[in-house]
Amino acid sequence: MIQLLRIELYKIFRRPRTYISFGIVTAITFVIQLAMLSDGNSFVNFALQGVNEQFDIRGNILNGYLITYIILQSLLIHIPLLVALVAGDSLAGEANSGTLRLLLTKPISRLKLVMAKFISSFIYTVLLIMWLAGVALVLSLVLFGKGDMINLKSDAFVMILQDDIMWRYGAAFLFAVLAMTTIAALSILLSAFADNAIGPVISTMGVVVVLTIMSNLELPIFNVIKPYLFTTHIIGWKGFFDDPVPYAAITRSVIILVVYTVAFLGTTVLYFNKKDIKS
Repeated sequence: MIQLLRIELYKIFRRPRTYISFGIVTAITFVIQLAMLSDGNSFVNFALQGVNEQFDIRGNILNGYLITYIILQSLLIHIPLLVALVAGDSLAGEANSGTLRLLLTKPISRLKLVMAKFISSFIYTVLLIMWLAGVALVLSLVLFGKGDMINLKSDAFVMILQDDIMWRYGAAFLFAVLAMTTIAALSILLSAFADNAIGPVISTMGVVVVLTIMSNLELPIFNVIKPYLFTTHIIGWKGFFDDPVPYAAITRSVIILVVYTVAFLGTTVLYFNKKDIKS
């Protein structure tokens, strides 16, 4: 299993698309940071124009913690595509290149092959989120410094003290890993049904987009199923920046994401064990 996992990781990190994902994360992060360096004060003044009338807010408001939060809101919407670019190619890429038959002629069970594909995709996801944490949080703190963080919500104003922030970001990045692992499991499932890498990538994003729209639309027909859609819970990381932190809601989101991940992976194993690779 260890040798198989090494081979799968080698396959992932020899492909240019893997490094394109890291480049996209870096580029978007730099663009947001550059924009905030050039005109961030205007953005903050506009966002706080209603609050400044009631509170006297001083200090380094435009700090690295706030910039990182803005980056996460922008990037974690697009990272599912970057995860799908790799995970969606895991099984379909083998079928497309004609190596799937050859691979399964070796003394490797199909279960081990699926698990190796999933674990390697999980490792890629962890590294991508860690890279995001580095370029977003670390570099933002270097460029903008530290300070208390203001979280402006649609119905609330949350002030988080500087000494109470870092653990929240640590928890938020861990939650993001779980959320993107669910996306990876979905991509691998769709990859098992396809014979080319493009289909699973497009299908994954199609499912995410459709379910995200259903999660955000305030319609009675969707309100019934909304709590059970995984897209409703992939933004659960934002809860760590509330005061108090809604641990019950976050725990519920974690459970639902884990259930979806296991369900996607289990379905992949069941289907792939019966898949006819000779036709």
